[in-house]
Amino acid sequence: MRVLSKSDRSPKPSVFIVWERSAHRQTNSLHLGGFTLVELLVVIAIIGILIALLLPAVQAAREAARRMACQNHLKQIALGMHNFESARGKFPPMIGNDQYRWSAQARVLPYLEESGVADMFTFDQSYSSLNLVKTTRIPVYLCPSEENDRLRLKNGEPYHYPINYGVNCGIWKVYDPTDGSGGLGAFYPGDGLGTRAYQDGMSKTLMLAEVKAYNPYYRDGGGGPAPFPAQPSDRFTFPVQPSDICSLGGNFKTNSGHTEWVDGRVHQAGFTTTFTPNTNVDCNGNDVDFNSSRVGVSDTNTTYAAVTARSYHPGAVNAALMDGSVHTIAESVDLIVWRSMATRAGDETFVLP
Repeated sequence: MRVLSKSDRSPKPSVFIVWERSAHRQTNSLHLGGFTLVELLVVIAIIGILIALLLPAVQAAREAARRMACQNHLKQIALGMHNFESARGKFPPMIGNDQYRWSAQARVLPYLEESGVADMFTFDQSYSSLNLVKTTRIPVYLCPSEENDRLRLKNGEPYHYPINYGVNCGIWKVYDPTDGSGGLGAFYPGDGLGTRAYQDGMSKTLMLAEVKAYNPYYRDGGGGPAPFPAQPSDRFTFPVQPSDICSLGGNFKTNSGHTEWVDGRVHQAGFTTTFTPNTNVDCNGNDVDFNSSRVGVSDTNTTYAAVTARSYHPGAVNAALMDGSVHTIAESVDLIVWRSMATRAGDETFVLP
């Protein structure tokens, strides 16, 4: 038997040692780097919880940004109204003496950097034939939270564009065609009003408030001073319950309120304080407005209207006062206070909510 010498006992070639160690590391790596099903589910659950915690904060931040943008729009419009008054000596009328029914918002376009649109028409012509004008989207007239920021169509063709900021047309009475008189609000039919008309003070009188586009409403259903008188001596004797409005009836329009920024009639470019902001005037499942007789339809019937200020901002509406200041008014505001804010010369005393 031959005994191996020490020199014959050579080690394994290094290439085999390297291969064995590499394979060992790969095996360990595969074993240590994997996730079990339980671990994966735990990670997914943690991510879901974090998203659930962060989402309300993100939504609140977005809503705060939209609310601020909305307030900025109101500020711009209020400034435009004051520039109009500085140039003309009066604020624009709710609706003119002519038959064309242009809105106050249409009259202040040159003061809102919208001269390009304003130069396309004059107020001695009807907007009904000015399709390019009435279908133009005016960004400052739309709230970022409006869910129906879209062109209104008629028979599939462009017809009008909506608006989200209505002028203060009073509490209940809006216009009497027999003598041209208006209501108790800041905007009056005819030639408009000068600053002296606001005896309650510019900081105590509403100028503008939010309204929702495509709101359903009843129109031309009659109604009159009885049982809801509009005389200054009993100016707080108005409809209180939404059911009072439902009983007046009229021609029901499913979704065309506040869809025509050019039209000065109250159901299109105004609001009244018959009810507090965001009141649900529920008639047959619809949150409605009411216009007893549209301006221009009758030469004898007075226009009474319950056109509620509404907003997509939770719990409140944004509004501008005649002094140009902008405020957020809670929907829980007292009805008497809200109505007092609408009158320009009611001698009421209240604390701004």
